[in-house]
Parts: sequence; C-alpha cells; structure tokens
Amino acid sequence: MSSRRTPALRAASWIPPSETEQRLQEASLRGDFPGQIRALADAELFIAAPRAAVDAAPDDVHWPPRQTAKGLLVREILTRGMLPPWHPDLVFHAVTLRWVAEFPWRDPRLLLAVDHGTPAELLLPTTPEHRAGWLRAYSERERAAGDRFAALRHGPLHGPLAFGLACGAHLAFRNGVPWNDVGSVYSGYTQELDSLREAWGVTGREGWRKELDALLDGRNSPPEPDFALRVREELRHARGAVPTPDAWRETAAGHAQDLGAGPAAVRGIEELVRRIVRYEARFRAEGLLAPDGRVRRTVAYDYGRAVNLARWGLSARFCAPPEAEQAIVHAGALARSAYASWEEYSAGYALGRVLRFDGEEYGCFHEGNVAAHRTLTAHEGSPWRHIPWR
Repeated sequence: MSSRRTPALRAASWIPPSETEQRLQEASLRGDFPGQIRALADAELFIAAPRAAVDAAPDDVHWPPRQTAKGLLVREILTRGMLPPWHPDLVFHAVTLRWVAEFPWRDPRLLLAVDHGTPAELLLPTTPEHRAGWLRAYSERERAAGDRFAALRHGPLHGPLAFGLACGAHLAFRNGVPWNDVGSVYSGYTQELDSLREAWGVTGREGWRKELDALLDGRNSPPEPDFALRVREELRHARGAVPTPDAWRETAAGHAQDLGAGPAAVRGIEELVRRIVRYEARFRAEGLLAPDGRVRRTVAYDYGRAVNLARWGLSARFCAPPEAEQAIVHAGALARSAYASWEEYSAGYALGRVLRFDGEEYGCFHEGNVAAHRTLTAHEGSPWRHIPWR
C-alpha cells in the first residue's frame, strides 16, 4: 500500500473528540471552505503560551509564527478538543475567530494553522479578503457562546468522575463548555483568574481551597432554606402527609424562635417559606418539579458549584488534575447521598440558585435553570440520560 494514502486512512479512522472537530473534518472532506469557516466561527479557539510570560504580562497575547516541517510560516491555534494534556507551565488564551481576523497579519506569507498535525487540520490564507470573510462568518455565527450542550468524546463518560462532572452540568451548560472536560482549560487562563478574583475573591491556591471546602461542606449557601425545608420534611414524617403552607410556615417560625432567633429573623423565615411555595409552584408549571413534587434540600447548589470551582482551579493552575478530580468525585458522592434522582438534584440546585440571586424576578437565574434542566433531562447525549443515579 502506498504511503500516499496513509493520511486519508488516518483521517477516516480518526474519531473527532467533539462536534467542533467533526464539523471541521466533514467540511474539509467535502471541500466546503465556507463550512470550515462557519465551524470556526462557532468554535472555542485557544492560543498556547508559557504561563510565566502570561503572568508577567496578562493583557498581552504574544502569538509568534513558526515554520512547519514543510517550510510553511504559520500561526497556530487549537480547538478545545485538540488541546494537549494539562501542564502547570503551559496555559492558553481563549480567543474567537473575530479576534483572529482582527489580529495584525503583516506578513502575507503567514497562514493560520488550525489544529496543526491532526486530521482536522486547516491551513488558511490570511489576506485582508480572507479575514473579511472570517468577520462576516463570525457576525453570522449560528450559536451563542453559552447555553449549549457540549461534551468531549474522549472525556469521562462513565464512573464516579463522570457522575461528579454531571453534577456540575448546569454551569457547564450555561457557560457553553463541555460538561466532562477535566483538562487544560475551562475558559482562557487570564479569564479564569479574573473571574475567580471578581466573583469569589480568590487570588491564589489557599483562597481557592478554602472556598472549595466550604462548598463541599454545604457552608457557602445560607442555611435558612435547608432549615425551612427540613421542618417541612419533619412535619410530613410526623403527620404522614405534606403539611399545608400555613402549618409549615407557623412551625418553621416557631422552631426558629425556639432556637433563639429574634423577631426579624423569625419574620424572615416566614417570608422564606412563602417564597419557596411560590417558586415551587413556578417549578411545577415549567417542568422542574412533578405536579406533586417538592424540593427537600438546596445543598445541590453548593455541590454543583464545587464541581465547577474544582475545574476553574485546575484551569487557573491552583491545583493539579488529581486534586481537582478527587474534589469532583467527592461532590458527586455527596450529591448522591442527598438526593434520589437527577431531577430531584436539579430542582434542589435551581431553588438554591434563585433563592440566592433571583429575588422573585423570574429573570435570567430562573430562566437559566429552566433551560439547563430541560436540556439535561431531554438531550440525547446528556449524562443524566446515560449515567444512573443509583
């Protein structure tokens, strides 16, 4: 067999790691140049960089060209599925096709090399006319960055690590990243550092570990919601039926008072019960709860965020893969012991999130819960449909 046919055979037997690489490969096999560009417009794109250089100048993206074995002068870019294994000293800038198109390509010999050396490889000319086409494709891209289901075919799909990652799928869906990726990036390195600092007050490993432990212990979210829900469950067990909202509210307020809560705190518990009743009614109307369903605990919100905080810490190089994976597996085990099904877990996560941030506006926090729940319970590729809860 001639060596000339080897690359074609390799491409035919190669399994693209995600939908992005599959779209690129299929468009290449069809000779569909516009299809290749559309796939890139939708894709997450990354530029490798030494961590020390990025730490020294976080706002600079140094993207030097290099010469390939065939003598071509290229700048290289990677799709998520083709990122190399995690390394403490190699990080990645997250960019878009628009950013790439607007980069100063001063040398007309330079090519854009996408996933160089793989069956999904593209070598694209970078003339002003070509880059104008990239900008048009980006402006017409088919997918928003977030709120989409994504997975890596070579990522964990079964077992304790996959189960734990599936417990973090709400946020992965909202952020438009694969639910089962424990690797080099969540988002770009500098974006990760900025996000952890701004949203969590975390600037290093010690702070990251402190927040992660609080989430795993269920100490990040306020304790009042689970206190109120526990009162309802105790009443149900004692009476053999779910108590009325009035009975639940009065009993919860009385328990709070017995525990030493002041008048303002007692009134807060009463209003919290009313809010939960209203949210649960909305959840039933929108399919997050069964017609007779109720939420028993909201700690799922802490466990789901713990999974993602572990991934963010890995992306920010605050930990190595074994520590992140151990935390993810632990979060999954905690979730499994607290809930009876994916649907119950999802409703607990949703209630914890809206009680914390929504303020009964039924805005983006509630809408995001509904979108994630519907996708994760219905999408053919969702881990919730393939990984059993028990």
